[in-house]
Amino acid sequence: MNQLPCSEYPRPQMKRESYLCLNGEWNFSIYGEKRNENGKVIVPFSIESKLGGNRDVLKPNETLMMEKDFEIPDGFNIGRVLLHFDAVDWQSKIWINDHLAGESECGYLPIVLDITNVLKEVNHICMVIHDPSDSGAQLRGKQSLHPKGIWYSAQSGIWQSVWLESVPVDYIESLKITPYFDEKYVEIFVKTNTSGKVCISCGKQSIKGESNAALHLHLDEMHPWTPENPYLYDLDVTFKEDHVTSYFGMRKFSVMKDHEGVMRLFLNNRPYFQSGLLDQGYNSEGLMSWKDDQMMIDDIQLAKSMGFNMLRKHIKIEPLRWYYHCDRLGMLVWQDMINGGSHYNLLTISSPLITNIHFKDSHYRLFGRKDEHERKRFLEQLKGMIDHLYNCVSISMWVIFNEGWGQFDSSKALMLVQKWDPTRVIDPTSGWHDQKMGDFKSWHVYFKPYKFKKDTLGRCVILSEFGGYQWAINDVKKSFGYKRMESQKELEENLVQLYEKQIIPAKRLGLSACVYTQLSDVESEVNGLVSYDRKTVKIRTEVMKKINERLKDDEK
Repeated sequence: MNQLPCSEYPRPQMKRESYLCLNGEWNFSIYGEKRNENGKVIVPFSIESKLGGNRDVLKPNETLMMEKDFEIPDGFNIGRVLLHFDAVDWQSKIWINDHLAGESECGYLPIVLDITNVLKEVNHICMVIHDPSDSGAQLRGKQSLHPKGIWYSAQSGIWQSVWLESVPVDYIESLKITPYFDEKYVEIFVKTNTSGKVCISCGKQSIKGESNAALHLHLDEMHPWTPENPYLYDLDVTFKEDHVTSYFGMRKFSVMKDHEGVMRLFLNNRPYFQSGLLDQGYNSEGLMSWKDDQMMIDDIQLAKSMGFNMLRKHIKIEPLRWYYHCDRLGMLVWQDMINGGSHYNLLTISSPLITNIHFKDSHYRLFGRKDEHERKRFLEQLKGMIDHLYNCVSISMWVIFNEGWGQFDSSKALMLVQKWDPTRVIDPTSGWHDQKMGDFKSWHVYFKPYKFKKDTLGRCVILSEFGGYQWAINDVKKSFGYKRMESQKELEENLVQLYEKQIIPAKRLGLSACVYTQLSDVESEVNGLVSYDRKTVKIRTEVMKKINERLKDDEK
């Protein structure tokens, strides 16, 4: 029997022995005025992807139905059975054995359903899905019904793993793990569906206490987590008959003044320059879905082999296994929130780049944010993303808005995120429409040389996008990039000059981080360091590694 695709345990930071993967072949039907199509699709790949069937994109006026039968193995059910959809794009209603089990309107966050009471010997899942893509105002990322340039093919339906687990009647719902680096302890909040005693073990150390309350585990030996030494502690949590395993890392992210009074990013109380890549997380076979675990690992390891210590996960939320690999391999992550809002005004998203004029983001009409319901839903799902990814050791920064795409009330959003997660730094407005608040002056520079400028408000200066040098190694119609190259030699020479003449001098003056655009090509956007199909690395690894070593070793 062939192994199911993406069958690795999907939630490494809260792992149970019970696990049943429901990936693989599903039935699908598409209904619309001009379309009536039936077939098979391989989950967790969308119908539009090559791995999912390479079918025409789901239109806003069409309905996608996905169905699968499954059986519960003998002995699997130990009390309750939970059904997980790790990501479904976009609006979905889910029936189990003709009972409506749940509904969702978020294309990037997981759905968890208790289906115990409707189970039979043979069970039937039926999902009804609608997805307006960029014709709607919901969170949609970089998907477009008319992809070109920096906007990519829309996709619909299930695009991350589907799976079952069984839990006792009294069980652990979630863990919230917070490292206190200076105090040398970790705080663990074990949320359970009923109250009771919990036992938490880490190596030879253990503590006991009540669930649904913060417990502190003081460490006899503290090993700081860094990209160079990504030390992880194993964790075991027991609540009555329920048991899960997890892990954590001891690290501290902050913005502070260095010995010369310059505001910089700090890691574990030391200045730490973050050299990163913009990472879209798309590939030619699965679009937003990864073919397998190894493809995730290969991308992260390629970046590390080139000397990068950070990836900016751009307008996408990955499967939890991707963050797990960043945690264990040692790669910092800047996590972007997914953009939403109605049609983006060209003046709004372009004027700061051309004129350096920044609009007040309380003008909702300018930013495509007139719908109060959608503004509320954005903040709810921003909270959902932070809760979902809170325990990921490698995430050092939350990025709330990018280049004015559906931006609104960023001062309010910043205060909310600071409340929800005081352990990480926050870039509220990456690129432009700066509202003169927060810890960062965040620049995007493409069409002119970057020259460091101190922020007039004394904030930490980061170059959160730059470069984007284009070299099309395959035949791509209307290829997009920010500066055209014709060969590997030309690309390498220009990259060296870019860093030597612009980035390294800027670091000496106070630049605290830089994000080169980008890790991989995406469709017609061919400014990646590796091709869209991941078959060709466009520059020699040692060339980029030498640049990053030069950047790291260059002291003020």
